[in-house]
Amino acid sequence: MSQKTVTRADLADAIYEQVGLSRNESADLVESIIEEMSDALVKGDHVKISSFGSLSVRQKGERVGRNPKTGEEVPITPRKVLVFRASHVLKNKINDEE
Repeated sequence: MSQKTVTRADLADAIYEQVGLSRNESADLVESIIEEMSDALVKGDHVKISSFGSLSVRQKGERVGRNPKTGEEVPITPRKVLVFRASHVLKNKINDEE
């Protein structure tokens, strides 16, 4: 089973073919959507796309980790991580197609 990565250009081409916008308008639309989602996540908002899933930013606290080679304890600084939760519709679609 070969895997393909869907890029911004692929999304713009799909919009161009299915909606009929020009290639430039399609690319601008994809960029606008991605920028809007990114801005919302930076502000701490949740992004929910019905029948696809939701994205949110979660704060992880400081903890102690270990260097696997040396076993030395290393502090891991607090940070924010992006969390994606797939919708049940997407999960079902993925499982039905396998």
